[in-house]
Amino acid sequence: MIGLLMVDPRNYYARETLKDGTPVTIRAIRRDDKESLFQAFRALDREAVYSRFFSPKKDLTEAELEQVTDVDFRQVVALVATFSQANGKEIVIGDGRYAAIKGENPKRAELGFIIAEPYRGRGIASLLLSHLVRIAHEKGLSAFEAQVLAYNAPMLAVLQRSGLPICKRREEDIIHVTLSLRPAQGPDLKR
Repeated sequence: MIGLLMVDPRNYYARETLKDGTPVTIRAIRRDDKESLFQAFRALDREAVYSRFFSPKKDLTEAELEQVTDVDFRQVVALVATFSQANGKEIVIGDGRYAAIKGENPKRAELGFIIAEPYRGRGIASLLLSHLVRIAHEKGLSAFEAQVLAYNAPMLAVLQRSGLPICKRREEDIIHVTLSLRPAQGPDLKR
């Protein structure tokens, strides 16, 4: 019997290609990503910041940068999509993460993404989601939850196209989305 290869999210690394043919790397976030994340955040328009943080935000503080780059990979798993420029410099163009929900059901995790302005609509969030799903499966999570502003059609589309069973519930301007990570149950063939 061949054993399953377990993924160590702290050292996660994969090469991918965007829909337009651009090569990217999907990897675990590192502490030295602070500057690249700071620059990516500063390039976001106000609407993108509000869609992700549900409030206006001009900059990330040093403490916030530390929090988003120094994750434990047990409760919080954070992956980045990076692109290598012609000069060889790697820049972060997207961030996807989940944080296990403490309390009543620790098998669920909150999901969030932020994609740099010039790279939106190129499939980065979908790629990050597929890699996060792989890690979450191996960690035994049963569902991802996300709160999405009702007008954030691109993110709702990413979640809808994930291929995962989805449940949506609207409360005012927020759509609460649950993506089931459990395999679909087929017919009972043991009869």
